[in-house]
Amino acid sequence: LAIHLAEYFEAEIVNADSMQVYRGMDIGTAKPTVEQRKKIPHHLIDVVNPDEEFNAAIYRELALAAIQDIWSRGKICFVVGGTGLYIRALLGGLFYVPKKDPELRSRLRKEAKEQGLKELYKRLIEYDPEYAKLIHPNDRVRIIRALEIYYLTGEKPSELIKRHRFKDNSLDALRIFLHIPRKQLYERINKRSVRMIESGLIEETRRLLIQGYSPELKPMQSIGYRHMVKYIQGEWNLKQALRRMQTDTRRYAKRQITWFKKEPDMIWISPEDIEKIKKEISNFLKK
Repeated sequence: LAIHLAEYFEAEIVNADSMQVYRGMDIGTAKPTVEQRKKIPHHLIDVVNPDEEFNAAIYRELALAAIQDIWSRGKICFVVGGTGLYIRALLGGLFYVPKKDPELRSRLRKEAKEQGLKELYKRLIEYDPEYAKLIHPNDRVRIIRALEIYYLTGEKPSELIKRHRFKDNSLDALRIFLHIPRKQLYERINKRSVRMIESGLIEETRRLLIQGYSPELKPMQSIGYRHMVKYIQGEWNLKQALRRMQTDTRRYAKRQITWFKKEPDMIWISPEDIEKIKKEISNFLKK
């Protein structure tokens, strides 16, 4: 749909999917094909290797530069993807958080390993239940970072977010959420998970492991890759890996819907209603 609209409006696409920035992770992130990227210029895809740091602050800096470049050439820019934090950071800026504390982080990682990640997640629920609801119980990186912020500042991450309110608006944007009925969405997720495995997700994950990328890396802990690692290492059979991958993807989609429901000025449209989407974009561009 994004490629069709970009063709129609002679636009370029800036990626807003936190996983598509990683090189070598193509099937599990559902990157646009080489042919699609030749047809429509895509920005912020294949930016870093899986073991390199990438976060919302880096994303915002690179995305703003890409958007400025697109504008300077008289083109329209479509920001496409479902990583809510990246989109919020791009459109509203970021709030201050303290720099990483290596000693504290090392201690938290050690506790996660010895006591289990569930114990750290329970601790986060105790300190900041509101923020804990936004994080998956298996999201090791975000759980540890949230606890780190709490210990370093004495403040809840959710309170820091509320105080900032992401009001550093430097872009005028039309915000569209493509809404699909839940039953239909879940059916699509289940089928897409099967297609990813049939398209070579196991081989792609195995190749990343052979290249030396640790299963503990944040990108390797993402949906699809962590499930294939479990299969490759013999902890799950393929049926178990697929079933859990589908379940985790459905849960992630549910959290995305919850996130975007809270975003201001978001227009919810069915992806089937292409003419309505075109009309909204045309009216916005006339302003």
